[in-house]
Amino acid sequence: MKPDYDGPILEIDNLSISFFTREREIPAVMEFSCTVQPGEAMGLVGESGCGKSTVALGVMQDLGVNGRITGGAIRFKGRDLAALSADELRGLRGNEIAMIYQEPMASLNPAMKVGRQLMEVPMIHDGASKRDARALARQLIEDVRLPDPDRILDSYPHQLSGGQQQRIVIAMALMSKPALLILDEPTTALDVTVEAGIVDLVKELGQKYGTSMLFISHNLGLIMETCDRLCVMYSGEAVETGSVSGVFDMMRHPYTQALFRSIPLPGTDKNERPLVAIPGNFPLPHERPEGCNFGPRCDYFRDGLCNAQPVPMFDVVGKDRHSTRCLRFSEIDWNAPPDAATQTEACQIGEVVLKVENLKKYYEVSGNALFGTDADKLVKANESLSFEAREGETLAIVGESGCGKSTLAKVLLGLETATSGKIRLYNQTIHDTPIEKRNTDTVSSVQMVFQNPFDTLNPSMTVGRQIIRALEIFGYADNNKDRRHRMLELLDLVKLPRAFADRMPRQLSGGQKQRVGIARAFAGGAKIVVADEPVSALDVSVQAAVTDLLMDIQRKEKTTLLFISHDLSIVRYLSDRVMVMYLGHVVEMGTTEQVFSPPYHPYTEALLSAVPIADTSVEKQHIVLDGDIPSAVNPPPGCPFQTRCHWKHRVADNLCETQVPPTRELAPGHTSKCHLPDDVIAEMVPIIKTAAE
Repeated sequence: MKPDYDGPILEIDNLSISFFTREREIPAVMEFSCTVQPGEAMGLVGESGCGKSTVALGVMQDLGVNGRITGGAIRFKGRDLAALSADELRGLRGNEIAMIYQEPMASLNPAMKVGRQLMEVPMIHDGASKRDARALARQLIEDVRLPDPDRILDSYPHQLSGGQQQRIVIAMALMSKPALLILDEPTTALDVTVEAGIVDLVKELGQKYGTSMLFISHNLGLIMETCDRLCVMYSGEAVETGSVSGVFDMMRHPYTQALFRSIPLPGTDKNERPLVAIPGNFPLPHERPEGCNFGPRCDYFRDGLCNAQPVPMFDVVGKDRHSTRCLRFSEIDWNAPPDAATQTEACQIGEVVLKVENLKKYYEVSGNALFGTDADKLVKANESLSFEAREGETLAIVGESGCGKSTLAKVLLGLETATSGKIRLYNQTIHDTPIEKRNTDTVSSVQMVFQNPFDTLNPSMTVGRQIIRALEIFGYADNNKDRRHRMLELLDLVKLPRAFADRMPRQLSGGQKQRVGIARAFAGGAKIVVADEPVSALDVSVQAAVTDLLMDIQRKEKTTLLFISHDLSIVRYLSDRVMVMYLGHVVEMGTTEQVFSPPYHPYTEALLSAVPIADTSVEKQHIVLDGDIPSAVNPPPGCPFQTRCHWKHRVADNLCETQVPPTRELAPGHTSKCHLPDDVIAEMVPIIKTAAE
């Protein structure tokens, strides 16, 4: 048992970290300070590149060859980490200080069974025997709520789902009951329902073991649900710190305010109360402005004051340990509405342009290859999908990984052909026509914006050339002059400077690359754009800009947008109608207002409960789904959701386990695929309530 310690677990005092290249010193973190008390959870929030992960690596003393602490100190239980020897640090890492990374597979050895990897921790750090180490590993597997611990211990990492892998990584980090647990975006790669379970687990285990936490995230809702205090970072500096409730309810830095204005909280509306994107771009470390780093992007910037000298942290009067790096915080009217939130007219929704009828997409998988059996297996990726989409409409398609969203997108684009059913684009049947047999007009009419802008651009071709190449493929004009003119018009459409035509992708930020991807999608005059998680890889401030860009283009071009996402906050903000998918089935469909209000399909209810909301005035029902989404190779009998449904006991005669529910109409335009009787449906209450409701 480790001895108790009365003082702060972690003290970071005026920390500065730089990375050294052949050209220059790049200051990544500058005079950063924060304190984590015993049992306390501290959140680090900010955009990519602000220095959050660098701080964590500094605490782990793992800055690589080029990284160096150039000032300040990091003390763990009063000991200066920089003064410890390599052996002493090795004894701390994984034992008293543990870290959980964003991608669980990067922390697991693919060639080693899970049990052996877990057992290594107590055997190396505590000298435990194999028998005791396995018993402890099995106990931790139960603690992180994984079923069948013995099977898990004897599995390889690739035999587990992403959520199960992350739970194993958490168990590994907690094996030696560390005093400090660092979590670096631990749920970014996970579905929202899995994320909710992981967050619930982290909070429970933190309380059980008395572990202090440093929780790094760009998701303010997650920080609110997991942390006691938070520190907002911008361009290598702490700009505001305080208790979660203190900062959320009484923010006193313009950057914190700008972050909140760029996320879709309940009440925001794409037409009446649009999001406000932060203007300008994040400064590069060697191009930081004079004075306040946020000055060039700040609505309250005053020349001669904010850029005159470095800005220190100021205490906010009347609040416990609440401070801000803003010279004007006491004179700003923090309750004033944003000037830039201008209302826009709603896009007029027209005739049906896409009609999908009873669509099925099955894959046949060789039994010998995967299952050790002679029988071939059917993967039922899409099961009897029927829906319509209209001109100028945004139809959101939501669900967890493996529900069939991306398979549907591939069939629409012609990358796959349907097993059965029909797809009509205008008056043309396209369900059985692969992309290579579609004519140019059909191909250009249905285009896609992909999730990761980094992987969709040719790194050796200029931005302008990539858009011109799309115009050539779509047969636009017969000369380069006209195509170049159209390319420049497309850059105008996505609000990029025309000078970007001559830039290479590596010279663009993530949000700028995504704009290029959108410009390329519209090169052929796309009528339907399938946007597959188009903002999930972007910072929240960039998400707001890209989302509103899509809405703006939709109004101008009358585009039909099929928005694939698992983020119900952004779905609620921008969609006109919502289609909820689970294991290949459409389980609920209706207008956004209908789907976000009771009665719900039980799966929709769980999805809504899982969404982290960065608003202290919002009350939310707490539902955490058990287990993972079943395999499409071996779906459960009856209702596809019955293995995880907490309403199942209200249905008589085991109907949920024996019969696939019929699709029934709850209200005009609102359908649900569920066996729940009407009197039980009438009992459902709102999952999300605001203070005004």
